Amino acid sequence: MEKTVIELFAGVGGFRVAFNDVTFSNGKTKENKNFNFLWANQWEPSTKSQDAFNCYRSHFFNRNNENEFSNINISLVDKTLIPNHTVLCGGFPCQDYSVARSLSNEKGIEGKKGVLWWDIYNILKVKKPPFVLLENVDRLLKSPSKQRGRDFGIMLKCFNDLGYNVERRVINAAEYGFSQRRRRTYIFAYLKNTNFYKSQKSINDIAKIIKTDGFFGQSFKIKKMDDIKSLNINNDVDLVYVSNNFKFSFCNSGALFDGNIYTTQYEAKDVSGLTLKDIVQNNVDKKYFLNDEQVQKFKYLRGSKKIKRKRPNGEFYYYSEGAMSPYDSLDLPGRTMLTSEGTVNRSSHIILDPYNNKLRFLTPIECERLNGFPDDWTNTGMSEKRRYFMMGNALVVGIIRIMAKRLGSIIDKE
Repeated sequence: MEKTVIELFAGVGGFRVAFNDVTFSNGKTKENKNFNFLWANQWEPSTKSQDAFNCYRSHFFNRNNENEFSNINISLVDKTLIPNHTVLCGGFPCQDYSVARSLSNEKGIEGKKGVLWWDIYNILKVKKPPFVLLENVDRLLKSPSKQRGRDFGIMLKCFNDLGYNVERRVINAAEYGFSQRRRRTYIFAYLKNTNFYKSQKSINDIAKIIKTDGFFGQSFKIKKMDDIKSLNINNDVDLVYVSNNFKFSFCNSGALFDGNIYTTQYEAKDVSGLTLKDIVQNNVDKKYFLNDEQVQKFKYLRGSKKIKRKRPNGEFYYYSEGAMSPYDSLDLPGRTMLTSEGTVNRSSHIILDPYNNKLRFLTPIECERLNGFPDDWTNTGMSEKRRYFMMGNALVVGIIRIMAKRLGSIIDKE
């Protein structure tokens, strides 16, 4: 079986960087062809400037295959024209699930970007790739707030109806040796006509599959795992029924195997790894250092507070925030980056520069390093604000690289 890939919602190319051990130095991109990327789609509807697409294309443009890149709304793409492929991968848009959105605005799978799940579904229905690898925020498992688990239940039902089994796990990158505490849901699906399915079927022990012998278990070791809960989704139950009635509490690991949903809570093995100290630059430009006004503003933003606010109905309430440390410790992995990184915002990383003992923001290169991208990967003509934004939206390359190696070994046995 050929190692061919399409990448959806490609952003600045995190999956491809990981799959093919891509490097970038002195303006040159070097790509090891572990996998053959046939086609990629990236389109951002909220901006005229397609910075992510331009970044992706600048690194991977192939004059012999100009049709390899798609910069239009995926919903408008004729799914039959997408190349046949072995692996479909992508970090599908997560804004409608993200905790960064207030619950009152959350729409889950019905949201403007949540509906893009149906484009993935339609591609799977038409192309039937043997393997699928997706990434999303951990909040996906609890969306929407008024019917916990419904959205992911719908996705699992879709996979089941199309003949796929699924493994999924919430992974905190810092717990596996990386420099950012970025927690994301990873979904691996595979058709039931593959050798991999036969190997998993022969194990005949769902606990063993989840803990040690499945897609995630062999690469991401578990310290302990709770009892497994299950739910059968019968083939005679349609998507409308699931949408209206699904109720199930998803833990941070689990599977869909032959029509049965399994879930369990796991604890990762302790792995010492990288910290902020390992990614900081020397001789940083003075523009990244905080001025006196910014220092005072961050003292307020990161301090504890109790603010009286008024609801739309006129009712008053108090909004409270606990205190954060005045700046981020260099001896710990970084917190999860958001798209607002580099601004005067409570969520932005602030460090005490180890070379001159002054407070400053992280640089765009340091943010790229937090996600495991090569230095200056996003320095392709976009503004620094957009470079921060891209990294806030990106994935941790090292985590996907581990999965890609596992996936490569699986395909070799097909």
